[in-house]
Amino acid sequence: MFAKVAEEGSFAAAATAMGVSVATVSRAVTRLEERLGGRLFNRTSRRLALTDYGHTLAERAAKIYADAEEAEDVARETSSRPRGLVKLAAPLSFGARWVAPLLPEFFRAYPDISVDLHLTDAHADLIGEGFDAALRIAVMEDSSLVARLIAPVRRFVVASPTYLSRYGRPQHPHDLGAHQCLTYANRSKRDVWRFTHKNGEECLVTPTGPLRGTSVDALLPTVLAGLAITELPEFVATQYFVDKQLEPILTDWRMPEGGLYFVTPTTRARPAKVSALADFFIEKLTAAEWSAETLMGWKPPSHHKR
Repeated sequence: MFAKVAEEGSFAAAATAMGVSVATVSRAVTRLEERLGGRLFNRTSRRLALTDYGHTLAERAAKIYADAEEAEDVARETSSRPRGLVKLAAPLSFGARWVAPLLPEFFRAYPDISVDLHLTDAHADLIGEGFDAALRIAVMEDSSLVARLIAPVRRFVVASPTYLSRYGRPQHPHDLGAHQCLTYANRSKRDVWRFTHKNGEECLVTPTGPLRGTSVDALLPTVLAGLAITELPEFVATQYFVDKQLEPILTDWRMPEGGLYFVTPTTRARPAKVSALADFFIEKLTAAEWSAETLMGWKPPSHHKR
């Protein structure tokens, strides 16, 4: 501020140039004089002039100011140009199937960006663990995060044709009580499957079976072997529907629908590297190539509002 006052010749002009109040500039210069132990300006009602002592410091102060401006320009350019490291979290199964395969294209488009990709079904604390962003499949409730919906994600109750021919096809969610059902061990509470019929009827089922796992991939082999039923997210289930390894059951009922979101801690001053990653995944994943509608022309049952 001293350098700017010396350059402009007045506190008011320096304050205007720096976008602060005159009082702020005046107090700053006064504090500097007190710290240095000498007056930098002779002040009169009409004129402001450097003292001899002030002259000895003004040239160096001007160089410090110029260096600071240059450093700020470099910082701005760095923050606006997509470059640097992005720490990204994504669900384990979704990340392996749909995020990792897209990264070669991303790196070709943005060679100056690198990614630390953390694949986990544990709920990552973006702020506490220092993540720049996350892809999440959930019903978003955390108001401290900024979430952009990319695509809806349905859930299906599935079984193999072998299982259905051996044990029969459940016609109502209550029938699941007589079947082996595999569930997830990493949910905060014991799994409860919530169903809503297209006529508005609701049904809660507590599934039981021989296996609980922390990921989809832990449950799939047992289900594909014809030994049990499970519920799968759409981005996994549909690939097994296409080749008829698995079939959706209870298709007149719907489970709670979540969404795929790109999540960041805040929108304020979001670096260009994060914006580039967000725009890329939103463009590539919005079409939801895994969806049952895209792959099979399947549409969910229309539900009446109660």
